[in-house]
Amino acid sequence: MFPVFVLSCRFSCFRVNDMAYHFLATTREGSVEYLTLNRPDVRNAFNELVIAELTEWALATRDAAGRHELRAAVIAGAGKTFCAGADVTWMSKTVSYTEEENVRDAMAAARMFGAINSLPLAVIARIHGAALGGGAGLASVCDIVVSADDATFGFTEVKLGIIPAMISPFALAKIGPSAARELFLTGARFSAARAKEIGLVHDIVPAADLDAAVSRHLQEILTAGPEAIAAAKALIPQVWDLSVDEARHVTARAIAARRVSREGQEGLRAFLEKRRPTWHAGPIEHEGHRGHKE
Repeated sequence: MFPVFVLSCRFSCFRVNDMAYHFLATTREGSVEYLTLNRPDVRNAFNELVIAELTEWALATRDAAGRHELRAAVIAGAGKTFCAGADVTWMSKTVSYTEEENVRDAMAAARMFGAINSLPLAVIARIHGAALGGGAGLASVCDIVVSADDATFGFTEVKLGIIPAMISPFALAKIGPSAARELFLTGARFSAARAKEIGLVHDIVPAADLDAAVSRHLQEILTAGPEAIAAAKALIPQVWDLSVDEARHVTARAIAARRVSREGQEGLRAFLEKRRPTWHAGPIEHEGHRGHKE
């Protein structure tokens, strides 16, 4: 199920959990948060206000996860496109920025991507239409990327004489330096199939099956221990640059901590007693991407 309420981003806002957004629409179904980039008139492009709201949303989502209210989040785009990158009006303003003003502007974007990337829960991207520039960066900070088979991707910044700087740490972690050397330098657009080949996308389905595919991944997430998911996600950046000898100390302590945790004890006992653990959720019913028009 992907319930979405598409609003006029110019004249109204969506309020949830005492948070008011003008350019995002959010709703919660049980322990799953659904976030929709809600600027379909500009293909959900980023500007400084969208970046601020996404940062605010990420911080609120982190807090909700810490209170055990949320176990997963899904990010999608309203209208015909997931996210087309930077807003032309915003870019026109930056032409007159000083270098220092550009640094401040870029740091805000870096904080936004970093806040989403480090959320202590599973984040799924539901991509249709296109994910270009910062849109491809947003896909890079999601844990699971589900794409329509006709979607288009691209790190297109060099076509504008700039570079994919703020998204590069996250994109490199997904696609590696070899693919980045081709795609960052050419700015070429590429298919969902190529995106899956290089690791940016994990699941490709016909556009009509996007919501069912997202629900399938959510079901897997909701049968796993939420604290274990957060710990596993945190473990990845801790160990990927370590040698086997260096990693041994980190990984031994990590598994020992999980084994003696309340959640770890419950999971092991449930397995031995041949029953479901207490966190195991029931099936997710899929009713389609309500309000989403492609």
